[in-house]
Amino acid sequence: MEIKITRARRKTLSLRILPDGSLDVRAPLDMPKREIDRFLGEKADWIETNRAQVLRDRQLGEKNAITAEQLETLKDLAQGPILESLRAFAPQMGVTYGRVTIRCQKSRWGSCSGSGNLNFNCLLALAPREVLDYVVVHELAHRKHMDHSAAFWQEVGRVLPDYRVRRDWLRKNGGALLARVG
Repeated sequence: MEIKITRARRKTLSLRILPDGSLDVRAPLDMPKREIDRFLGEKADWIETNRAQVLRDRQLGEKNAITAEQLETLKDLAQGPILESLRAFAPQMGVTYGRVTIRCQKSRWGSCSGSGNLNFNCLLALAPREVLDYVVVHELAHRKHMDHSAAFWQEVGRVLPDYRVRRDWLRKNGGALLARVG
């Protein structure tokens, strides 16, 4: 398995299995390689399980690939519910936002720029509405906290007390949806 290590200004290590089955490791700039290797050893079971799932999702996605025409339809289908959720949750959270873009993304469900522009994945049209609402609230919470700190999750939980259930659905089923994009 290919392992790519990216060093950045961060405090913790993170792992991500990429769609091709390779491992993306993000590490603090000054972390010794032996510490990264120790971490990978501790996470070996997680890596194996999740890599197998990603490869299964990829196989399934190739069988059920979404065409370019279908992606355009999904963009249109996602726009209404996303804008509706933004209009409902932004005032409740006391935040504003800039431009809203809906596009087909291969690895993200949403993002929030420092200037408040929001991006959402058109594949949210295929997810349950509760999950779409979770992604909207998650991105709006970044308008207050541009990180995933305890304060960030507290804000998400204030608006959606069951956010963990919604997030778990996305973690369990999202890979199969993302894999459908060529």
